[in-house]
Amino acid sequence: MAVLFVLGLCALVAVAAAGNLYQDFDVTWGDGRAKILDNGQLLTLSLDKTSGSGFQSKNEYLFGKIDMQIKLVPGNSAGTVTAYYLSSQGPTHDEIDFEFLGNLSGDPYTLHTNVFTQGKGNREMQFKLWFDPTEDFHTYSILWNPRHIIFMVDGTPIRDFKNLESRGIAFPKNQPMRIYSSLWNADDWATRGGLVKTDWSKAPFVASYRNFNADACVRGSTKCGGSTKSGWWNQELDLTSQGRMRWVQKNYMIYNYCNDAKRFPQGLPPECSIA
Repeated sequence: MAVLFVLGLCALVAVAAAGNLYQDFDVTWGDGRAKILDNGQLLTLSLDKTSGSGFQSKNEYLFGKIDMQIKLVPGNSAGTVTAYYLSSQGPTHDEIDFEFLGNLSGDPYTLHTNVFTQGKGNREMQFKLWFDPTEDFHTYSILWNPRHIIFMVDGTPIRDFKNLESRGIAFPKNQPMRIYSSLWNADDWATRGGLVKTDWSKAPFVASYRNFNADACVRGSTKCGGSTKSGWWNQELDLTSQGRMRWVQKNYMIYNYCNDAKRFPQGLPPECSIA
C-alpha cells in the first residue's frame, strides 16, 4: 500500500546524491553572509547584528534518508538558532525540524526537534548532546519513509515518529519538502526563555556544513520506492538501535511534549498514549 500511494501521488525519481553543495543548494538570503567554499565542499552561514543567512535545497524530496554534517557556532552562542529542517509550503505544510539553540560559553546546546503534519506542530522533543557540537563536524540525519520519521545524530537514533494514520493521526506523506537551513537571532526565546541575550561583540557567529548526502525520492520522471529490507524505504529500528534510542532519551532528553500535561489540559496528543 505504501508504494501505491507514492506512485499515485506524483512523478518521482530515486536519487542518491552526495557531494557538491553548489549543485545541491541555493543561498536564499543573507546578503553575502552565506558562502559556498572549497569548490562546493563547504558551506558557511553567518549572523551579525544586521542579518542572519540561509539556504535551501534545489530539489524537493518525498521520503528518503538525508544526512548533513554540521559544525555549530562555537563560544558564546546564546540567543542564536541554527535551524536545519525539511518543509513544504502553505498553511497545511509538513515539516521535520532540527533546531540548535545556542548557549553561553561552556554550557551545552539544546537540540530541539519537532514534526508538523498538515500545518500542526506542537510535538517538541528537546535534548542535550553527549559531545560538544562546536568542536568538530557531526552528522545529523533524517530517515523518512512510509513507516516513520527517525531523527539521528552520528547514526544514533534519538527520536522515532511513527506512522499512526490507522489510529487517526496525520503523517507526512503527500507533500514533497525542501531542505532549509538558517542561522538567525532568536534571543527573545532561544536561551533560558529569552533571559540571556545575544552578545553582539562576539559576532559574526558562524555555522559550517559539509558532506551532504540524500538517498531519497526527488520530483522527477520515474517511479520511486523500494523493496529491499536493507534500504531506507523499509528501514526499521532493530533491537540494538531501539536500545540506543532509549539510552539517549533516558540520559539526554530534557523535554518531551508527551509528558507535559500542563500544556495540554484537555488531554495529551493521541500519539502519546499509543505504544
